[in-house]
Amino acid sequence: MRKIIVSTFATLDGFIDDPHLWSLRYADEESGKYGLDLALSADALLLGRVTWEGMAQAWPGMGGNPYGDHVNAVTKYVVASRPVDTSAWNPTVVIPGGDLIPEVTKLKQQDGGNILIWGNGRLTDALAAAGLLDEYHVWVYPVIKGEGEPLFRKESAGTLELLGATTFPSGALVLTYRPLTSPPA
Repeated sequence: MRKIIVSTFATLDGFIDDPHLWSLRYADEESGKYGLDLALSADALLLGRVTWEGMAQAWPGMGGNPYGDHVNAVTKYVVASRPVDTSAWNPTVVIPGGDLIPEVTKLKQQDGGNILIWGNGRLTDALAAAGLLDEYHVWVYPVIKGEGEPLFRKESAGTLELLGATTFPSGALVLTYRPLTSPPA
């Protein structure tokens, strides 16, 4: 069975918005290899509509390197409750919001590589609550932002098992966790 893996960037104080403004200066060869290996382990991206729309504006022009070429070539699944112009970033398949759990269950049961999610929000909360999320890869950057969109919300509550920690020369690190259970009701 395929794994569903969340990969998201966060500041030390737990905010995830606008990572392009604070994460890029911490890129180094080792973190680049980690990110490439994670991407190459996946043959699908699963994204919420807002994340997909933002990525669809930038990624089609980011080819010419192994990471960009791979990301642009894999099938992107966008979860949306309203129409999406999938021609902006092919190949893309729309999963209607109301069909999220059964459709992702089917995807997970298919043969193939991992399914990678960029970002952390309502999509990941719903998948974790349904027991479909396998790993969180939280990239923590040595930045204190002070405010913004939080890494986790009330709906994210649950317990996790630490699978590993990878540190990079830049001072960034990746914490890898496996969800265990939802909190008591």
